[in-house]
This record gives sequence, structure tokens and C-alpha cells, in this order.
Amino acid sequence: MPTKELLVIGELNVDLILNQIDGFPKIGTEILANKMNLTLGSSSAIMAANASAIGVDTYFCGLIGTDDFGSFILNSLESKGVGTEFIQKTSEHQSGITVVMSYEQDRANVTYCGAMEALTYAKIPWGDLKGFKHLHLSNFFIQKGIRQDIVKIFEKAKSLGLTTSLDLQWDPDNLWDFDYKNCLKFVDIFMPNEAELMALTKKKNLDQALEVIAPYANTSVIKQGDKGSLAVANGTRISAAAFTNDNPIDTIGAGDSFNSGFIKKYIDGSSLEDCLHYGNLMGALSTTAAGGTAAFSNLDAIKETLKEKFNSEY
Repeated sequence: MPTKELLVIGELNVDLILNQIDGFPKIGTEILANKMNLTLGSSSAIMAANASAIGVDTYFCGLIGTDDFGSFILNSLESKGVGTEFIQKTSEHQSGITVVMSYEQDRANVTYCGAMEALTYAKIPWGDLKGFKHLHLSNFFIQKGIRQDIVKIFEKAKSLGLTTSLDLQWDPDNLWDFDYKNCLKFVDIFMPNEAELMALTKKKNLDQALEVIAPYANTSVIKQGDKGSLAVANGTRISAAAFTNDNPIDTIGAGDSFNSGFIKKYIDGSSLEDCLHYGNLMGALSTTAAGGTAAFSNLDAIKETLKEKFNSEY
């Protein structure tokens, strides 16, 4: 029987977040940001850290450089209770960094991938996976080392008895080269947002996009921002309304926080409706502090914020 709950496979980097920016940058000019924060970045790491903070037994598999940013990433994950024994170091690559220019409800990112591109199928601890209940993978497109083996990764995880989830994230090259027809049958929970799914399927509305993946997907969970979230399984749709934060501090990591909440409930065996509801709640919680993990400091603080901001119990 598995004794560990969640293994997250993915990219690792720091985020340099710039807020309260005076306009938009133009070549040959300089603008100012009035707030700055250096924090744990990467969709995968934010999901793992926040899952651990809300009580999921979480471990991470990834690659970092032997540099200060790598040490920062490792320390940040360990401080959140994430198991790091499957994180490997390389002297051939620097740790990744994303510069985030944050503008109210949206953002512009510039990422240096570094070590995150060097994670490969062979570096995944397959001999240890039977000890886990669930495998989650995020940010497929920027992880060049695993892209060609994505079907193989999920097929192997399923053969070892794990449940699985995948959040593609955005494709910086806008090519959307993902073999969903062969991969999604091994993915229990497919977790794109609305824009990503339409880009992947090259459709102009959500209904058409869902029709495209319907023959291949098991359960699709669509993040819809302030419209909430939607789950589609066996031809049935279930929606859950968003929790409104009237004064959002930062939307960085809200989708990853949704993932952490949804997967926590999924591992617990909750209904899809409960998974969506809790995912929405964790996504909203994320917007109450700067950076993707700051709102998930400890359970007591989480409970207090949920009660104060959203009139909701943990």
C-alpha cells in the first residue's frame, strides 16, 4: 500500500516579482516598479508547497543548479514541509528564474529555464513511485527534457498504480505540440485553464475545445478565473463559483493554488464538486498575499484568512 500521498514532477525556479509598475516597458527606455519580491517560483513548486501547507504529504522531483538560487529553492520547499530527496543538483546548468511584471489581474513573464530543461524521464525515481498515491506534473511546454516522453511518463505512473494529473500551462512558443490523443488516457485529471485549452485545440470557444478532447480525456478540470471552475467527466459538467477577493494583492500562483486544493480533495476521495469548491477557495486565498506561497504560511493563518476574507471554514 502507498504510504506517501503526492509526488510533484516539474520545473524549479525563483520568481522576481515586480508590482506597482509605472506603465509598460519599451525598448530603449526605463520604467520603475514600486514593489519587489524574490520568492519561490515555478508552477510546480508553488503547487507542491501549497499542497503541503494544507496538509498533503508532498514530495518533489526536479532539477536545480549548484548556486544560490538553487539553495533558496531547496530551503523554501523544505520550510513548507515538502520532501526534497528526489530533487537533484547539477553543476552544468544554473537554476531557473522568472521575472514577473505584475499588473492587477494579469502579468507578463520572462523566464530563464536553465536546469529545468535538463530534467528527463531517466531522472524520475521510478523505483520509489509505488510508494505514492498520486503524481502531478505542471508546466509541460518549458520542460524540454521530458516533452518527448510525456506519454511514457504517465503510462508508467498508471502502470505503477498511481492516480495522475497534468496542468500544461502556456506554451511560450505558441506551437502547442502536445500529443493529447495518446497522453490523456493516462491522465486522470487534466487541468488547463480556459485560454490554454482553446489554444491547444485551436478553437474559439470553450464548448468547441471540450468537444475536441472529449474522446481522449478522463476528467477535465477547467480553471476560469473569476468565473470559477468547471469539471467535465463522462459527458457531465459540474461548475463551481469563484470566491471573490475585493482587494487582491497578487494573482501569481492562483491557478497552481487551485491545483493544490483540488488535488488534496481528490486524493481524499471527495466528490468532483467538493474538489472544485476547495480548489476555488485555495485559488482565492493565494490572491491575499504577494507571491504564490505567501498566503499559505501555516494552517492557523490560512484558517483565519479564509474566515475573514471569504467567510469560509477550512
